[in-house]
Amino acid sequence: MGLGAGAEHTARLGKGRGPRGTAVSGVVLLLPGGEEVSARRPSPLTAGTVRALSGHLARRGGPEGLATHVVRYRVRGWNGERAGLAGDAEWAADEVVRRYGDVPVCLVGVGMGGRAALRAAGHPAVGSVLSIAPWLPVDDTAAPEPVKQLAGRRVMIVHGTHDGRTDPERSFRLAARVKKANRDICRFEVHADGHGLRQYRAEVLALSADFVLGALFGAAFSRPVADAFAAPPPLGLRMPLASGFGRTLRKP
Repeated sequence: MGLGAGAEHTARLGKGRGPRGTAVSGVVLLLPGGEEVSARRPSPLTAGTVRALSGHLARRGGPEGLATHVVRYRVRGWNGERAGLAGDAEWAADEVVRRYGDVPVCLVGVGMGGRAALRAAGHPAVGSVLSIAPWLPVDDTAAPEPVKQLAGRRVMIVHGTHDGRTDPERSFRLAARVKKANRDICRFEVHADGHGLRQYRAEVLALSADFVLGALFGAAFSRPVADAFAAPPPLGLRMPLASGFGRTLRKP
């Protein structure tokens, strides 16, 4: 199957969680992982990597009018300059505007979906991005990963220090490039955790909700998140995620 063979497939939004219609005042689009090169359709299991996060955010943000949707890609591959997953994320943002009107959108991606979230951030409806364990290309490529589209967006990156699938140092270097033009970026390191961030799953869920509710609805960030945004590099880009984060949060 050639890379063009998936052209007849269409991207879709998974069933929404949270309020419906005019009750929606903000939307999170969840972008699952993918592959570097593939024309195959995504496995139904792919959405499982973000389903728990989708449900957690919908429960926490429901009173504020938060709806969440998992994006179903056309094909599972990024596929070089086609950047297919980013294109699907931009389509999904368009679909949110069509369904819900002028509401703020946060892109939340994992792995290759984390790269898609960062790349699609230039969409006019997108005001914030949460990129978890993003897959990023090597730094010495002829065309470095673009960052201009992140200007004016609030951005958080979360990465396990023992991630063997996606290099945490690449996400740090990308964050450092973004910080030069956009002070509204922070990055948390989950020490000794791997790609799936299973050891500190509860803390990552709590951190994600803290960021999303603050970015979309203006809720006060917890002290660690506020400090991470305010700290100069590299401190705010290597902020450790404390064990137990979320159980005893204190707002500034």
